[in-house]
Amino acid sequence: MSLVDWFEEKRRLKLLTTPKPKYPESDPSEGLWTQCDNCESMLYVRFLKQNQRICEECGYHLEMNSTERIDLLIDPGTWHPIDEDIIPYDVLEFVDQKGYQDRIEENQTRTGLTDAVQTGIGKLNGITIALGVMDFQFMGGSMGSVVGEKLARLIEYATDNSLPLIIVCASGGARMQEGTLSLMQMAKIASVLQIHQVQKKLLYISILTYPTTGGVTASFGMLGDIIIAEPNAYIAFAGKRVIEQTLKQEVPDGFQVAESLFDHGLLDLIVPRSILKGVLGELFELYKAAPCKQLVV
Repeated sequence: MSLVDWFEEKRRLKLLTTPKPKYPESDPSEGLWTQCDNCESMLYVRFLKQNQRICEECGYHLEMNSTERIDLLIDPGTWHPIDEDIIPYDVLEFVDQKGYQDRIEENQTRTGLTDAVQTGIGKLNGITIALGVMDFQFMGGSMGSVVGEKLARLIEYATDNSLPLIIVCASGGARMQEGTLSLMQMAKIASVLQIHQVQKKLLYISILTYPTTGGVTASFGMLGDIIIAEPNAYIAFAGKRVIEQTLKQEVPDGFQVAESLFDHGLLDLIVPRSILKGVLGELFELYKAAPCKQLVV
């Protein structure tokens, strides 16, 4: 039994023997109905899942967990997770309203994940790729030492086996409960990406979803050879209130959404979720036809 299966079994047994916990109302995985964050329409969860969590009324892309994204991108029966046994540890013995270790265990029980990213190897339209998918439902997708280590190992595996790489970003940034141990992951991931992209001339595609912020934006989120965003994705380093309080200037509406960043040249493509797999498949076919990138001096 894998560690993920062990957590899932513990979660199931706990739900059978204790009252069902109350999750935030915005959690689209709870109940029969949920509300669109954009147009506030009531959506039937079963149909919403079938529609890849895209609002049928306004086309807004609602939050999607990491397992759903893997199912969206990877051919059935070809997904092989790696490094599932790496779990976080409270080195700093951090405590705010509750202990960090308690928060970890709470999120592991609720999500069935060991931390805020899943990594593995699979096939996308028959092409073998390395894939990392962050999960915002685990502590806001925050990047701690485990997230950084799993992504670094994934990139090294992709480099050693000459595989193209995709990382799907969904994060509030570095994990404050791990302090400098979290911040150093930015440099660690960037360094292995440099070997993958520049030295080995292998393809890395970054997919930015709602939200991608903080240290993830400031590192591997914006380092892709091709940077793709979902429509209306919130992408930023510092939040709107932080910018306004620091600069004493009002930030215009829509300043930090994907469409604005695309207009200013920070993104290559904005791709709706419904056609994302097909677009990626075409990009990989083009890459196979011309595998060696030409470096611009």
